[in-house]
Amino acid sequence: MTLSKRKTLAVVLATHNEATNIERCLKAIQALADEVIVVDGASTDATVQLAKQRGAKVIETTNKPIFHINKQLAIEAAQSDWILQLDADEVVDATLLKAIDQLLSEESPKSAFWIKRKNYFLGAFLTKGGQYPDPVIRLFKKGKAYLPQKSVHEQMVVEGEVSQIDGHLLHYNAPTFKRYLTNANRYTSLTAQELFNQKVKLSWGNDLKYLVIKPLMTGVTLFMRHRGYQDGFRGLVFALFSGLHHALAYMKLGDLYRKAGHARRH
Repeated sequence: MTLSKRKTLAVVLATHNEATNIERCLKAIQALADEVIVVDGASTDATVQLAKQRGAKVIETTNKPIFHINKQLAIEAAQSDWILQLDADEVVDATLLKAIDQLLSEESPKSAFWIKRKNYFLGAFLTKGGQYPDPVIRLFKKGKAYLPQKSVHEQMVVEGEVSQIDGHLLHYNAPTFKRYLTNANRYTSLTAQELFNQKVKLSWGNDLKYLVIKPLMTGVTLFMRHRGYQDGFRGLVFALFSGLHHALAYMKLGDLYRKAGHARRH
């Protein structure tokens, strides 16, 4: 019997000021990585230095308005058979590491895999409120997946069959509430820009929609329908501030219209 040649793995990241996270992220997967590609968007901390110390090939560029642009640059720079695209605040757990190791020794007909995520918020991982299993496509064959780079909320586009792999990504995106608010500020700004590009108007109807209806519906849906109440206080805070995302983005949309000299309400 002829044994198939073991496949190679590239770990790719886009970073911006991730010195507090990058080492933990790379250390967890380094044993399986044949290459590590980091596209850094003008970090002002030690991200680049720390990534290089972990053996990464670092491509330095600007910090793009849509972060997926730099993620796609990292994907395109990879040369390995399989690509694992990570965020710097994510960590591969032991079960996922073992599953990827097994995959690299096989001839898989799949083009890509969903990976479940555990999202860390206010001291623990959320289990409800739409935050688990939070599957994301992050592991794929080279040339079989890409990011459209049009929206902050987009998923990977895959050519071929997608399956699910065992294990989790541990997502430490909000280790503190301060960090959560920093992330929320960035994402609401990106959402506001998308609304501006879509020509969403400032009107009484949209005031009601974005300031009242969408926040209430989002909060109630996450807390009640998706059982965020089972996460207790953390579930309540997450549902509340997830709803406020719509209101904050809409208020920032007003800033964009005023900056453009088109603040007239409809």
